[in-house]
Amino acid sequence: MWYALRSAWQSAKAKGNSATKILKERKNTFWTATVWSDEAAMRNFMLAPPHRIAMRKLLEWCDEAALVHWTQEHSELPDWIAAHARLQNEGRRSKVNHPSGAHIAYELPRPRPGRTGELRLK
Repeated sequence: MWYALRSAWQSAKAKGNSATKILKERKNTFWTATVWSDEAAMRNFMLAPPHRIAMRKLLEWCDEAALVHWTQEHSELPDWIAAHARLQNEGRRSKVNHPSGAHIAYELPRPRPGRTGELRLK
């Protein structure tokens, strides 16, 4: 949880970030969504600590992880259900050392934004 929050705060402060939100669910499940001015700004964030450090730890800590990148005309964050649909249809698995069956099958449970805590940082 600490690395998820630190990475979200990092993204909100990063040059080129237009919006950041995080959703915490049961069983240490975290959803994050960010909007960037361009791909270079996003990559600069991805390669800088603490995000870079968290991604290295993800290999051992997580049994499921995925991501999706897309471009859009506006800088509004998508709702969690729309982001999930993109993730399911256009995303990819992240590498994890101990994948669950759901990770292997790329079966991503839908987020439940009304039941858990969402934090908008920007």
